[in-house]
This record gives sequence, structure tokens and C-alpha cells, in this order.
Amino acid sequence: MTLYRTVDPAGEPVTLAEAKAQLRVAHDSEDVLIAGLIRAARAEVEAQTGMALIDQSWRLSMDDWPHDGLVRLRRHPVKQILSVTVYGEEGEAAVLDPQSYEADLASRPARLHFTAPPAPERRLNGIEVDFTAGFGEAGTDVPDLLKRAVLMLVAHWYEFRGSYRAEDQPVSIPAGFDRLISTYRTGRL
Repeated sequence: MTLYRTVDPAGEPVTLAEAKAQLRVAHDSEDVLIAGLIRAARAEVEAQTGMALIDQSWRLSMDDWPHDGLVRLRRHPVKQILSVTVYGEEGEAAVLDPQSYEADLASRPARLHFTAPPAPERRLNGIEVDFTAGFGEAGTDVPDLLKRAVLMLVAHWYEFRGSYRAEDQPVSIPAGFDRLISTYRTGRL
């Protein structure tokens, strides 16, 4: 199984103005750096929590159906299932009717249940599930603790800006960051 983003978020959970206020920066000369730190911090929070902060599209590619008939979408919160596609031997795509599966978007991870899914004829990546995930289109939709975690990373990394570039992050994680995101992490067995 491979999970990858197909459409990036249109914005960030915190604005440049919010980050500059947190950093107490009044000039514009480091706006590019700060914007890069915001993107890197959002990506780090998403990676560590398995969440999508701002609306974005994802694709799960699978070789075959799970034995229990449940497809787990490991990005949260899932807002909508866009399509489920099964590929034939010659690469022809067949989009499944949404009536052929049941979606549980409230669970974490979100789940799709198939009672009688068609077998993919393409051996590798013969099944694709496209979906959207995120809290909303704007930073105001993102829970405050996750926004604070982004701002904490931005401030920490800004402090070390002379040693590392924005794209080199994460270099280190500040104390207290884990506590901010702990309720949003999924447990591992």
C-alpha cells in the first residue's frame, strides 16, 4: 500500500502575520524564510500526527483488497471519498459505484468496507482510493493546539536559522512539542 498526496493544501494553518507576531519580527526582509518555516512546520506536524491540517487530496494505491474487507485510510480527518478505481489487465479503469461500499469517515483511521469488491487484474497498484482530508480550507478551521505546535516549531527553527535552511528542517524538535500534539497522535501497537 502506498499513500501519497495528489493535491497540496491551498494555504497554511497559520498566516505569515501570525508567525511574525509570534517571532516579534516587524520587518519584511525574512518573509520568505518564515513562510518556508511555516510550510516545513505544517509538514512535520502532519507527519507526526497522521493528520491533514488544511484540505488536501490523497490517493491510496493497493495491490489487492485487505482480507477483512476493510480499507483503512491513514490520513485524518477524511472529509470525502472521491472515487475507488480498479484497474484491468490492459490498464483500463473501472470506477466503483459508491453504493458498492460503506464509508466510515468518523473513525480513525477512516474505513471503507467492501462486501464483494471486484478483483483487480493489474498485479501492482491495481486499486486506487482517492479522498480528501483536512479540517477545512482555512487556518481558522484547524484546532488551536495543532496551530500552536506549528508556531512552536517555526519559532524554534527560526532561532537556529543561521545554521540551517528552512528546507533542512526538522533539525530538532523543541521541548513541549510532543505534549501539544500528543492527543492527535495515533497509538501504535
